[in-house]
Amino acid sequence: MSRQFVTEAVMVAIYGQLLASPASVEYIVPYTTILELYEFQASSDPLMGNPADDQHVKTKINEMISYFEEPLNKKKIERALLIPWAKSPSILFGDQVSIAIINAVDTAQYGEYFDPIETELILTSQRLSIPILTDQVELIARIIESSAPVQVYDIDDFDFAMDEESLDQV
Repeated sequence: MSRQFVTEAVMVAIYGQLLASPASVEYIVPYTTILELYEFQASSDPLMGNPADDQHVKTKINEMISYFEEPLNKKKIERALLIPWAKSPSILFGDQVSIAIINAVDTAQYGEYFDPIETELILTSQRLSIPILTDQVELIARIIESSAPVQVYDIDDFDFAMDEESLDQV
């Protein structure tokens, strides 16, 4: 069985190890984070401190956008956008990795602690009972502080999170 995580599309673009997983993994990505990729693509603001890293990440964002715009993938995504909380069929990224897009709906349930995308991540995690994967230490701290009923992993702990699944199946 594939391990699942809720994450943002930009996390998959920035952290190459997420697409080079040693085991089967599916990332559930709220559609609004796909829209964020277009904002990052159009922005002249750097995403990374190092210019070479920034150029690499922007190239990966462009590749990801192009892949999502391929006719079959675009059709899968568009189908999910017809109904709130619908999830697209998996979009494959190699042998071990797939991404499913979810039409998450921000209900402002966590509006005082989290922005709309963070709220969508939390609600998706709750709805599907799968952990969030993020690099945002502040978000992790706010999730803990607010007692949001979700599990969250720092991207630096990705290998550990993948190992957790193997321990759960024993």
